[in-house]
Amino acid sequence: MSVDEEASNAILNRLRRTQGQLAGVIAMIEAGRDCKDVVTQLAAVSRALDRAGFKIVASGMRPCMAAADDETPPMSEAELEKLFLALA
Repeated sequence: MSVDEEASNAILNRLRRTQGQLAGVIAMIEAGRDCKDVVTQLAAVSRALDRAGFKIVASGMRPCMAAADDETPPMSEAELEKLFLALA
């Protein structure tokens, strides 16, 4: 199974943003920046990776998000992302 074409641009954008953030963390460490600044930036990298990972997972789960019984409405992608990120 491959990544849903509809989601691939969002995934690539998130991963490229993460790549830039990670380069920033490396530069901060090499420059001897304050530990708090480095950890804050590293947390941003982690969130961006989690979101990219979620997009990959969600693209494969689209049929599950669309399918629901008569009593339960389908989960939105935003709701599923919130649950996914809460796992970390």
